Amino acid sequence: MTTTAIPPLAPKEYASDQEVRWCPGCGDYAILKAMQRALADVGARPEQTVFVSGIGCAARFPYYVSTYGFHTVHGRAPAIATGIKLANPELDVWVISGDGDSLSIGGNHTLHVLRRNVDLQLILFNNEIYGLTKGQYSPTSRRGTRSPSTPQGSVDNPVSACAFALGAGARFVARAVDTQQPQLVEVLKRAHAHRGASFVEVFQNCVVYNDGVFDHFTEKTVAADQQLHVTHGKPLRFGKDGQRGLRLRPGRLELEVVTVGEGGGGLTEADLLVHDETNSALAGMLVALEPPQFPVALGVLYCNPGPTYEREVYAQIAAAGPPVGDLDALLRSGRTWTV
Repeated sequence: MTTTAIPPLAPKEYASDQEVRWCPGCGDYAILKAMQRALADVGARPEQTVFVSGIGCAARFPYYVSTYGFHTVHGRAPAIATGIKLANPELDVWVISGDGDSLSIGGNHTLHVLRRNVDLQLILFNNEIYGLTKGQYSPTSRRGTRSPSTPQGSVDNPVSACAFALGAGARFVARAVDTQQPQLVEVLKRAHAHRGASFVEVFQNCVVYNDGVFDHFTEKTVAADQQLHVTHGKPLRFGKDGQRGLRLRPGRLELEVVTVGEGGGGLTEADLLVHDETNSALAGMLVALEPPQFPVALGVLYCNPGPTYEREVYAQIAAAGPPVGDLDALLRSGRTWTV
């Protein structure tokens, strides 16, 4: 008997035959392209891959990927994805959701899939607005956001997606920007490699209802000084010439921006804090950084694998031994009737 190796697929082979129908210029196009590249790089098999989505612009994603897909109801994608993973742990499950879908009506389901550590990847497209339903403010919208549902400006404090994930007990938390393809592809690949629930927030531009909301740290003219790309084991350094960095403020458990090298008051790279992605306390501090005082932290902020939910469920079933009794007989016992 001879076996034939399955040839690797190119990114374009993960594209379905469906016409991609997002608004021209939408950041979702870039995320779709990055996902196709990531799937090709990890050698994902379409017949073993499932994309699950809820409701919203991002939820169209399963139609555009040549794998299995499930377009579910508003906010319930994590619950459906959990069922899929429990039914067949060998499947590679991705959850695609927006900030409104995951953090408003679906906040409860997002919390539980993360705390249970189900082995899947949850990719949250964050554009700080409800795009599909014509621009209402969302849980991540900033105070003062004017929208059809907040005509005088939102007075709500916004939800930090990554802070929520950390608080829910997520063991992998990362961030990326839609247009930064190399970094986004690598983050998606890291999320896929992680065993357990992987949470990735992607800053995504909505050109129609919230255009430019992330320009203060994504525009090329400011990106170097307003973005901190973290790497495990490397100093937290940023700036056009890498001349700025983060350290713990002496005597206080908080971060501060310092200058290294000439003009840095004698500070060197050795004075900077080194990124440790297994440190949840550090991840919490990085998530809280906001411009203009601090840069936005991007990359894998936290990665600390633990036992996965489906493996523990199956181990529990195996330890219990063969089932006792007849389920069919039980269902038909007592007060039953025929319709």
